[in-house]
Amino acid sequence: MIVTVEETKKWLRIDGDDEDSLLDMLIKAAETYLYNATGIEYTADNQLAKLYCLVLCADWYGNRTLIGQQPSEKVRFTCQAIMTQLQNTGGDADD
Repeated sequence: MIVTVEETKKWLRIDGDDEDSLLDMLIKAAETYLYNATGIEYTADNQLAKLYCLVLCADWYGNRTLIGQQPSEKVRFTCQAIMTQLQNTGGDADD
C-alpha cells in the first residue's frame, strides 16, 4: 500500500471515521490507476507515488466522479507531471 487511510484523511483534512470505507476504495483505485499507467508497483517509500495517489484521491473525493475516470482538469497537469517523473525513475524510492 502506497498511502494509508490515515494519511489520506490528514491530506483531505477529514476528522472521524465515517468516510473510511470510501477513502479505502479511492486509495485502492488510485494505486491501481498508477500501476496500470506505469506497470510498476510502488511502495510507501516513493514520495512521488504517494503524492500522486493523494492528489488523485483528493480529486475523486472532492468531485465524486466515477472511479477510474481521468483526473479533473484542475489536477490533470499535476498528475501528468508527477506521472512523467514516476515513469522516468522506474520506481526508485529515493526519487
